[in-house]
Amino acid sequence: MGKSGVGEAKAFGKVLSEKPANAKGLQRSLGLIWCPLKGLRCKDLRDNVFLFTFMQESGKRKALDDGPWKFNNDLMVMADLIQIRNFIHGVNTILRYIASASSVSNFYGQDAIQAAHVDQWLEYAPLILSGSEFEAACSFLDGYLASRTFLVGYGLSIADIVVWSNLTGTGQRWESLRKSKKYQSLVRWFNSVAADYAGALDEVTSAYVGRRGIGKSPAPSLKEKMPGLKENTSGHQIDLPGAKVGEVCVRFAPEPSGYLHIGHAKAALLNKYFAERYNGRLIVRFDDTNPSKESNEFVENVLKDIETLGVKYDVVTYTSDYFPKLMEMAESLIKQGKAYVDDTPKEQMRSGRMDGVESKCRNSTVEENLSLWNEMVNGTKRGTQCCVRGKLDMQDPNKSLRDPVYYRCNPDPHHRVGSKYKVYPTYDFACPFVDALEGVTHVLRSSEYHDRNAQYYRVLQDMGLRRVEIYEFSRLNMVYTVLSKRKLL
Repeated sequence: MGKSGVGEAKAFGKVLSEKPANAKGLQRSLGLIWCPLKGLRCKDLRDNVFLFTFMQESGKRKALDDGPWKFNNDLMVMADLIQIRNFIHGVNTILRYIASASSVSNFYGQDAIQAAHVDQWLEYAPLILSGSEFEAACSFLDGYLASRTFLVGYGLSIADIVVWSNLTGTGQRWESLRKSKKYQSLVRWFNSVAADYAGALDEVTSAYVGRRGIGKSPAPSLKEKMPGLKENTSGHQIDLPGAKVGEVCVRFAPEPSGYLHIGHAKAALLNKYFAERYNGRLIVRFDDTNPSKESNEFVENVLKDIETLGVKYDVVTYTSDYFPKLMEMAESLIKQGKAYVDDTPKEQMRSGRMDGVESKCRNSTVEENLSLWNEMVNGTKRGTQCCVRGKLDMQDPNKSLRDPVYYRCNPDPHHRVGSKYKVYPTYDFACPFVDALEGVTHVLRSSEYHDRNAQYYRVLQDMGLRRVEIYEFSRLNMVYTVLSKRKLL
C-alpha cells in the first residue's frame, strides 16, 4: 500500500463515528452489497471495499475477514496498517460510503440527482421487511419497475442490491409471490438481477440474508442467536420479528360482548405460544369500550374458557382502567389540531369517507372543538350529536386513514364504572394507546385487520407513543358452521 493509500485511510478515519458497530451485523450489511464487486481489480485504495471493527476493550484492530469478501486481496485494506480508532455505524451510512467509493459504474448514480434517488431507495428498502407493509411495498415496486430495468438510471446500483436482498430476506412470502403472476414487472427485475449475479448473490444471501434453502428461516438459527429461547419440539417454529428473549410482551384482548368461539381460541393460543417461547409476558385485556353490548357475565365466562384452554396469563386488565388517560389524550390531540369534533350525520359521514369528502367541521378552531368536546363529556343533547375524529388524510387510498372516529357518546351504563362516563373511545383509538402504555411489544392480529395497520401506526405516531409491532396471522374460517359472534348471539 502506497503513502497515498495510507493517507486516504487516515482521512477516512476522521469521518468515522466513535461508537463501534456490531461485527456480525456489519458483516451482514456489507454482505448485501458485496456481490456486484466480485472479481473486480482495484487501482488504488479509493476502490477498495472493506471495513473492519475494533475491539473496544483493548483498542486492537480486528479485520472482519470472516465473510465472503476473501475473494480478492486487492479489495482488502489490511487493518494493521491503518491507524484509526473509530468506526462508521449505521447501515445506510456504510452503504453510501461503499457505493461512492466503488469504481463500479452507476453504483451510486451518475450524478447528484441519481445519488439522491439511491438514498431514497435505501431509506425505503426496510419497509419490505415489515410484515404489515410487504404487500404494499411489492405493489409500489411493481408499478415503478413497469418501464424500468433498474431502480436508478440505466445500470445496477446499490439500491438494486439492497432491495433485491430484502426481498430475498422475506423468505417464503416472496417466493410465493415470485411464482405467481401478481407482480410481473417486479419479478422480471428480480430474476434479471439474480441471473446476472447468480453465484455471488446466492453466496451472500445464504450467509447473511437468511436463505437456508428457499424461504427457510435465517441462519444462524434463533436458538443460536438467542440463548434462553425455548425450543419448539413440534417441528414447526414461528418467530416474532425483532423479538428478544425475556422482553416480549403480548396481549389477548377480547371484547366482553359474547362468549369465546374457536376463532378466539386460535388467537389466545398464539399469544400463549409466543409468550412461552420468548419467556415473556401475556396480558389478558378486556376491550370494554362499548357499554351497550358488554356485561360481567361475559368477562367471567371468557376467563373460564381461557383457563380451559390452558392459557396462563400474567395479569388481567381492562381498557376501562385507562378511560381518564384516554380522555386526556383525546383532548390533547384536539388542542394540537390532530383531532376535531364532528357533528356530521352518521350516513353522511360514512359516504364522505368513502368519497374522500372533507367534513365542514374539519377546519373548526381549537376553541370550537373544545367547546363541543365538553358537550360530549357532559352528555348533553348537543354533545350526543357529535363524535371526535382524527385529522389524518381524507385523500389517502387506504380509507381507514380518512379521519377515523376516536370518541363517541353513549348514555348506557358501563358494566364496571356505571354511568360515570358519557363518552367512550373506539377500538381504533384505545388499542394503540393502551398497548403502548402496558408495555406490549408485539400485537397479534388476524389478517382481516391488515388495512388498519397503517392507521394503528399513525395513531401511535400522533400520540407521540413508542412503536408496537404488529404480527399478522390468518383468520380462521370453517365450513358448515358459524363463527361470527354477531350471528352466534
